[in-house]
Amino acid sequence: MADTGTTVPSGKLLLEVVTPDKLLVSEYVDQISAPGTEGDFGVLPGHCHFLTTLRIGELHYRIGEAEHYMSVLWGFADVTPHKVTILAEIAEKAEDIDVERAQASVAQAEERLERGGLPSEVEEARVSLEKARLRQKVAERLQKQGHA
Repeated sequence: MADTGTTVPSGKLLLEVVTPDKLLVSEYVDQISAPGTEGDFGVLPGHCHFLTTLRIGELHYRIGEAEHYMSVLWGFADVTPHKVTILAEIAEKAEDIDVERAQASVAQAEERLERGGLPSEVEEARVSLEKARLRQKVAERLQKQGHA
């Protein structure tokens, strides 16, 4: 991505999380951890430039002492020394996830997986379970943070 020439505050990174539907996050942050397909990676201001693919996983970023969590389902991360752009197929902020609905989705996906079926059906059920568990984990992090 091209450098826009925008001045980034010292010690900060601009994080932008974009889905096909909208710009979900555009904030100056202190640190980012993301789910790369080759493993999780962390980014601090001044990081070297790289481009990587993302898997289903948790995106975590920090602004001051405040921790923020998101679920990310596939996509790409473009990292520069001053900006991280996450282009995700699907992404949700923790505060946008309904915990009860996420828990129900986990139970439903576990049932589908237990039933088995054709290899393609089993794989679809496995991916559904992985997505549901991620959403549940991210939503529960926010609940725990609120009660800490």
